[in-house]
Amino acid sequence: MMQHDVEVPCMKFRLATAAPWWRPANGNLLRIQGGRPLVGTYPISGAKNAVLPLMVSALLTPHLVTLRNVPANLDVAVLAALLQRLGCEMHWSTRAGDLALTLSADRIRPTGIDADLVARMRASVLLLGALLARCGEARLPMPGGDAIGLRAIDFHIAGLRAMGAVVALEGGLIHAKAPAGLHGADILLPQPSVGATENLLLAAVLADGTTTIRNAAREPEITDLAACLITMGAGITGLGSHVLTVTGGRALAGAVHGVMPDRIELGTLACAAAMTDGELMLPHGRLDLLGTAAESFAAAGVDLRETEGGLIARRANAGLCGIDITTQPFPGFATDLQAPTMALLTLAAGASTISETIFEQRFRHVDELRKMGADIAVHGRTARVRGVDRLRGAAVTCTDVRAAAALVLGALAASGETVLDGLDHLDRGYDRMTGKLAACGAAIVRTDG
Repeated sequence: MMQHDVEVPCMKFRLATAAPWWRPANGNLLRIQGGRPLVGTYPISGAKNAVLPLMVSALLTPHLVTLRNVPANLDVAVLAALLQRLGCEMHWSTRAGDLALTLSADRIRPTGIDADLVARMRASVLLLGALLARCGEARLPMPGGDAIGLRAIDFHIAGLRAMGAVVALEGGLIHAKAPAGLHGADILLPQPSVGATENLLLAAVLADGTTTIRNAAREPEITDLAACLITMGAGITGLGSHVLTVTGGRALAGAVHGVMPDRIELGTLACAAAMTDGELMLPHGRLDLLGTAAESFAAAGVDLRETEGGLIARRANAGLCGIDITTQPFPGFATDLQAPTMALLTLAAGASTISETIFEQRFRHVDELRKMGADIAVHGRTARVRGVDRLRGAAVTCTDVRAAAALVLGALAASGETVLDGLDHLDRGYDRMTGKLAACGAAIVRTDG
């Protein structure tokens, strides 16, 4: 039987206290009767990968920070509980379906880290830079999250040390202090790491002097974070480039900021429309958010048309066609879109090659797709996908956030019934996906095992 974090009584209480909108969804299994085209409007939520660092940014100021278009997913609820443990007060409101969060961090307890909560999400590592900058110290367990690779935090630590932090790793704990405060530094990242770029950005805005982050990641979520920090009064230039320059030492004010649309959800639902031979309107969707993935989708037979209100996604008249993709940092093909795109390519004519260059264990969904009849062979970090005429329903298990989405896509297009277990992963990354799919014609229901 699936273990769902929020079913633990103490955890359920913490999450409900920090995020009163969060309630464990009924049922620990997802049953999908495939073969129905998706038709209608699928609302794209605020970006999971953007809202988490934005929530952490509230620790940098004693003034109110209000975030709009907040996605109602489990990762947001867990981080809200973490911030509450640190002394952050929060107020939630909903207007016309827009979930908003106002955070107040005028009194922070930097030692109030909950190891149980940290173990549940990777984004908790961003607390390191924010707490060091605001409080001069931070002590937290090594962060958790999906089991998709090592994702070491060496880049984070090296950058913080260059800014004057003293960091020690002992017994699975990170001890960091900046007794004299953080100072500006010229930092060269060995690779354009999203997490390291965000962590150093959060630390640098309060550091004394100028910090330059070279080989910075360029993902839109980083630009969204920087835009919010600029609204708060930070001095940041180079947005969208590989060189970010931060003029630190300024006291930050509050801000009101709308979270960007979730480009991963956008790409995932575009694949769903094409796989089921339906047509979806994806409000607020933009091709530029997808980077080179937009070109790959077009080559594979996913027809994306921009309108005034968003994107319309459907299958091209010529049908689905095999393509070769390689995951790369933005604007390259996003690693978070790799699993949903693999599901798409299982039904494409011909053969496809998928090379995963970001995470070394991101093919864990392959065995589950094979249970549904997919023809996939893996050699190291490369997967060879040969399209089949149809997938068939099966009992499968979600292994990480994006794998969960891939299996939902496969189930929607398959013949017969698919039963998905491991729904905590789906809850972590997607805002009310089951209900939104049902509203577009999917035969999908959450039940008890």
